[in-house]
Amino acid sequence: MNVTQLKRLCGEFRGAVETAYGEPWNFLVFAVGGSKFAYFKTSAPERWRFSVRVSPDRFIELTDVPGVRPARYRGRYHWITIVNVSTFPASYLRALVDASYERALDALSRSAQRSIRDKGAANVATSVSTRKHLAG
Repeated sequence: MNVTQLKRLCGEFRGAVETAYGEPWNFLVFAVGGSKFAYFKTSAPERWRFSVRVSPDRFIELTDVPGVRPARYRGRYHWITIVNVSTFPASYLRALVDASYERALDALSRSAQRSIRDKGAANVATSVSTRKHLAG
């Protein structure tokens, strides 16, 4: 999986919002309901390094993998940085992003979670009815 595909994946989650922060931070952040679940570094020398939040057990496991390290300033909160996403197994990367998204979603209030899930269900229903209309 390359950076473009990974950005697309992060943006496809229900309620996901993409925000670019310029100088001095230089991050492209993906969040749901204001809770971050993934981000990219956008400036050199660390351009397109990718970070997600993982469970404490996964944090210990993953920081022993070459090319994965604790995220700067966020490592104590169990965030990891993957130096080169194209060399990381795509299925495992998808699972990590999914788990990080679910963790961010779970941190929201129940009403916020319901609202995000309902919007996603409405979008799915709309796309299905649109496809039926176009096919009919």
